[in-house]
Amino acid sequence: MNNRVRKAVFPAGGLGTRFLPATKVIPKEMLALVDKPIIQYGVEEAIASGIEHIIIVTGRGKGAMEDHFDHSFELDATLERRGKTELLAVSRGVSTLARISYVRQKEPLGLGHAVLCAKDIVGNEPFAVILPDDVIDADPPCLKQMLDVFNERGGSVLATMTIEGPGISAYGVLAGSQDSENPRVYNCTGMVEKPKFENAPSKQAIIGRYVLTPRVFELLEQTKPGAGGEIQLTDGILALAKEQKVFGYTFEGKRFDAGDKFGMLQATVEFALKRPEFADKFREYLKGLAL
Repeated sequence: MNNRVRKAVFPAGGLGTRFLPATKVIPKEMLALVDKPIIQYGVEEAIASGIEHIIIVTGRGKGAMEDHFDHSFELDATLERRGKTELLAVSRGVSTLARISYVRQKEPLGLGHAVLCAKDIVGNEPFAVILPDDVIDADPPCLKQMLDVFNERGGSVLATMTIEGPGISAYGVLAGSQDSENPRVYNCTGMVEKPKFENAPSKQAIIGRYVLTPRVFELLEQTKPGAGGEIQLTDGILALAKEQKVFGYTFEGKRFDAGDKFGMLQATVEFALKRPEFADKFREYLKGLAL
């Protein structure tokens, strides 16, 4: 087994019903956060973390993602002819971001099934999983932080964030103990999906970044479908934790749930304020609102 993490899987076959009617024809992963589709933020994070090969698991009606990361001859020719050199650089930059492969998830049968669809391309090596809905503002990138833990500890790594209070019930929650050497690392013994606040095993909520060993593929193949006939990634990781070390890692940075309307609004405001070309004007606009 190659122990270097070179590939990242992006499950992107979901229906995006929380953003209807916009997602009736536009993949939710292609919704714009300021001026880039949300999936591009994840791809850029992966590349900045040292990933060499992006694998996007798509579904019916998701062709816009392939077009986005492909070379657009007509657009580039038009921009070049009009002397729009800066915009031409932006367009060409997207198409040369990364080596990208696509695999089709023919039915939306759960996150575990989506990851399993990438098995043949990933092969017998560890890999990352990035959920495009989770946009994370972090320096160094969240995935880079996790890969450092993976390289140091040798076990699978789940990104977590600390949630105080009843809000923890909206997440999968890590069970385990805080590491004696690094307070951001948790030795995972299990996880509970959306527990009641009083029953939550910790304050560590699992969010959409994973570094996994290839053994998880075999375990997912053995996982029986749950509610709705779906195969859950959580079940595969639970089985993995019985055989190998699995760690939680509380990353440094801020996560936005861009799969939720309110989360997308929050991300839009905060990412816009980080853009030097209009941050000052936008800040003054916000201050002038009658709130």
